[in-house]
Amino acid sequence: MVIKKHATLTTTLLKQWQSGGLLSDLLLPLSWITRLVVRVKNTLYGLGLKKTHRLPVPVIVVGNIFVGGTGKTPFVLALIEALRERGWQPGIVSRGYGVEIGPEPRYGSGSDASARLLGDEPALLAQAAPIAVHPDRTRAARCLLQHFPDTTVIIADDGLQHLALGRDIEIAIQDSRGTGNGRLLPAGPLREPASRLNRIDYLVTNSPAELSPQNPPAHATQPQNAAARPRQVSMQLQPTRFIHLASGNTIAPESWRAQHQRARIAAVAGIGHPPRFFTTLEQAGIVVRQTLAFPDHHAYTQAELHAIDADLILMTAKDAAKCRDMQDDRLWALEVAPRFSDGDFFDDIAEKLKSLPVY
Repeated sequence: MVIKKHATLTTTLLKQWQSGGLLSDLLLPLSWITRLVVRVKNTLYGLGLKKTHRLPVPVIVVGNIFVGGTGKTPFVLALIEALRERGWQPGIVSRGYGVEIGPEPRYGSGSDASARLLGDEPALLAQAAPIAVHPDRTRAARCLLQHFPDTTVIIADDGLQHLALGRDIEIAIQDSRGTGNGRLLPAGPLREPASRLNRIDYLVTNSPAELSPQNPPAHATQPQNAAARPRQVSMQLQPTRFIHLASGNTIAPESWRAQHQRARIAAVAGIGHPPRFFTTLEQAGIVVRQTLAFPDHHAYTQAELHAIDADLILMTAKDAAKCRDMQDDRLWALEVAPRFSDGDFFDDIAEKLKSLPVY
């Protein structure tokens, strides 16, 4: 009964974060406190009373103002690949959610990066580029440069609000929820006022797959200040391949669907916005009989996956980073890659990096 009531309250709050309501109205005074905290922090950094740390290489911050998942991880993976193709050697810094980092930053790259030590998202990103994690992004960045000195550009994953780390380019990712009801936490879903989007360099909208990437959702946020409007681009997440966790074998989505069309399939997601993953499967023609949404960064156990009554279990690549050692032949991960509406988008970022006066 307690769990059911909690789930009902959460569902109600999430709905009101989009369109408003009595519960959101009751929480509004607390959101004024959030606004005050944000304003004070920005003022302290603006006046130089709190120090912003510059690094010897350029920094690109990728983040959002909407709490929860908007599609940052697949975007960062695409950004890493695009920068490398243009002659840069990217490295990543991250908070390392889901694990206790301790006083010293942790770092890793490739097969030596584990979700248990770094967190699920960092372990996934580390397969593409070296990473260092710590709540203090500046300490993480210095650790990254110490252990991976060939790094020529740093991508700060989910670092938009971490003003202590100096940055040269800011990219915000939003999805079809836009800025919801426009209110700050806890009355709304925003970490910062929507006006923050007027001061970024690029705004990327993660559009539903049924829409054309040239036409973002009508209710996606558009910055209000036309003079300061960032360059905008739409992206869609497209399934690329399924990976069998036990064997490492990969298969194209069309072939996987044909081979397993009679199987009883369950889907699990421990990400910021699980419905997006379930919708992606549906749009890929995968018939899922059971969906299970877990909290973001959920630490799966062998027992809870074993208890799922299904022939096959599908999960995101982020979830798979924590489940690769589980002995369960039913586990498959779906990898996705973004498709962008603006073909010159990454060229523009690379040119901006080259034009920086320090580098």
